[in-house]
Formats: sequence, C-alpha cells, structure tokens
Amino acid sequence: MAGDGLGPSTRAVHAGLPEPAQGEPFLPGPVFAAPYHLHGPADATRFSYHRYTNPTWEHLEAALGELEGGEVVVFASGMAAVSAVVLDALAPGDVLVAPSDAYPGIRSIAREHLEPRGVAARLVPTEEGAVRSAIDGATLVWLESPSNPGLDMLDVPALAAEAHAAGAAVAVDNTLAGPLRQRPLTLGADFAVTSASKHITGHSDLVLGYVAVRAAERATALRAWRSTTGAIPGPFEAWLAHRSLATLAVRLERQEANAAALVEMLEAREDVAGVRWPGVGSVVCFTLDGAERAQAFLGALRLVAEATSFGGLHSNAERRARWGTDAVGEGFIRLNVGIEDAPDLVADLERALELSRP
Repeated sequence: MAGDGLGPSTRAVHAGLPEPAQGEPFLPGPVFAAPYHLHGPADATRFSYHRYTNPTWEHLEAALGELEGGEVVVFASGMAAVSAVVLDALAPGDVLVAPSDAYPGIRSIAREHLEPRGVAARLVPTEEGAVRSAIDGATLVWLESPSNPGLDMLDVPALAAEAHAAGAAVAVDNTLAGPLRQRPLTLGADFAVTSASKHITGHSDLVLGYVAVRAAERATALRAWRSTTGAIPGPFEAWLAHRSLATLAVRLERQEANAAALVEMLEAREDVAGVRWPGVGSVVCFTLDGAERAQAFLGALRLVAEATSFGGLHSNAERRARWGTDAVGEGFIRLNVGIEDAPDLVADLERALELSRP
C-alpha cells in the first residue's frame, strides 16, 4: 500500500497487509516454527530457521516500514533495538553524543559497555546549543525528541544536517512521538529507533522494539546483529503488534484530546507547577510539592494506575524520581493519558489533587 496522500488511520489500518486473496484472512495468523522445510542450498528460500526470519515478522516490518518511510527491523524489545544500533555501529576510538537527561537506557549502554571498550561518550542535555557543541568529531549523534521524561523538543532536521556535515550518523529515539506524528528518516536521521511497547502496540501487554533505516546495508547489518545475538521477537507478539497497529491513529487522537483537557485543568491550578506536554503523544508531566504530596496524589487516584511506562490505552502515572535515573524533582509526575472519557479523567485528577493537599 502506498502511504503518501492517505490519512493516518487509513495508513495504520492497511499497513503491511498482503494483497487480497480469495478465502484468506486480512492479516495472516502468526507462524510458529523453529526450522522450516529447506531442500538443497541454504538460499533456496527466505525461511530456513526462526532466528533468521519469520513470515509474521515480515508483515509487521512491512507495515512499520510504510509508516516510517524506510526499511524496518523488529527486535524483542526497545532496548534490544537501541543496543543493535550503538553496539554494532561504534568501535574503539569512536565518539557517541547522547542525551544526559532523556531515556536512561542509552546512558547505561554508554557507561557499562561502550566506554569500557574505548568508545567515548559525550552526554549532553536535550538542548540544541549543547548538542551542537558536542558534534565535532562525533561518530554517532543520538537524539531524543520529544525527550523522556522532560518532553523537550529539538530541531531534528537542523541537527541532522550539522551532524552529517561533520561526518556523523544520526539516530533519533522517536518513542514519544511515533511515526504518525514524526518521521525521523524524512527529517534527515539515519536511524529511527522506537520502543513498540508504547504507543505502537498500545495495550500495555507487549514488549517489542524496532529500528527504521533508509540505507539497505544498514538494515542488513541490523538483521545480522539480531540473528547473531538472538534478540528476536516471538511470532505471536509480532502478530499482536500488527493487529494493534490498526488502531494507532484513533488511540492517539483520543489520548491527545484527553491530554489537552488535563493540561488545561492542571495549568489553572496554583498547587501544580511545571506542566509540560509537547502537543503530541500521551505523556503529560507536572510537579507537585515534594515526594510526600506526589505519593499521596498517586494513592488517591481511582482511574489512573500507579505504574511505569506510557502509550497504553489505560491511564497511569508515577513519581519519576523513585527510580533515581532522571534529574527531576521529588514531586515530578509523569502521566500517561489513556483513552478514558476526558471528564472522568479530569474529575479523577482534580479529586486526587484536593485529597492530597497538605
């Protein structure tokens, strides 16, 4: 299906479906196999052993590729996707530029795996001046926009152009926005990395990740890394992800409408500070006065579960400082806005804010 000119729901519903065939389902069911029949030479068929490829993965990869505008390789988790890019692309003497204030997984890889093997890591805030100052001499520039949890935005096309001019490749963690709101490959990125556990699958029941690329040789290298390390998705998980993808646009529309309603309420309150929402996606952040107030607020919520992660259709929130991985205040709340009715969510948060007042 050609994605150009079609609306987001149309693209999401039809992405990756095979050509119609009499008596066949719209989306073929998951293929469960370890070995496949293989007569003669190793390249007689694309399918020889599950660790190398699977028909269900290929349908999902085709669907995501249509949405991303590139070639997609699916992994067992978002962190497997991150690892496949940075661990395979960087060698001793190389330089990684990465955010110091965004998703902590990339920092962990830099500290625990890259630096010990001789890769220099320049960790800088998600701020354009800071990123620009670190680009010279870099091998790979890793951007996250919007960032998690600060929700900071970057000028991806400008930074990608500057990085390329300096000889660096560019990867963008696009998890918070997703391909219906931002397509990093069309903005100049070489890699678009997404945790599909979040908005893409949207039901808080799957862990998957993927990397989208423009260059075929990069896709080949990513697939080789996936099969060598065994970072492969299960066929049922891949099938569920493709099934869930069809509702991505309508889920996002509802989540963003709900987020706008909650932001309006939160910004009007004197006991809430630092309300942030980039206008896309389901994540809203704000700060309450200290850990005790924040925890009392979370405990008073009825519709919003206290849980980590985001992108799912059930609203959930957490006091982000509990992990000790982010430079945020003790009362910083990261809220994932679900698809419940907006008046009910507004009422639930207002009630919890009142009950949690000291």
